[in-house]
Amino acid sequence: MAGDNTLQFTDENFEQEVEKAEQPVLVDFWAEWCGPCKALGPVIDELANHYEGKAKIGKIDTDANREVSLKFQISAIPTVILFHKGEIAEKFVGLRSQKDFQTAIDKLIA
Repeated sequence: MAGDNTLQFTDENFEQEVEKAEQPVLVDFWAEWCGPCKALGPVIDELANHYEGKAKIGKIDTDANREVSLKFQISAIPTVILFHKGEIAEKFVGLRSQKDFQTAIDKLIA
């Protein structure tokens, strides 16, 4: 389901890949059964291609990775969280436009 540059985050790699990352990290919390999540998938893939080398863009399956989902109190999906140096910089709940995500990422990499 993910594009070539879209990372796959898990309970096991989340701390290293997201919380300890030096660059901004956009994480899409999703599930296979979620229609809006599937609609957001191509947007996440496009962002991953656009920001290759500048920011990490990836997805975490909330059903398979409950530990991280509970830690960040994910109660509705899709939820997209933008992390910067291990902290939440911005949180988006529900379907949002690619421009919304780009504006948030661009603020951090400028």
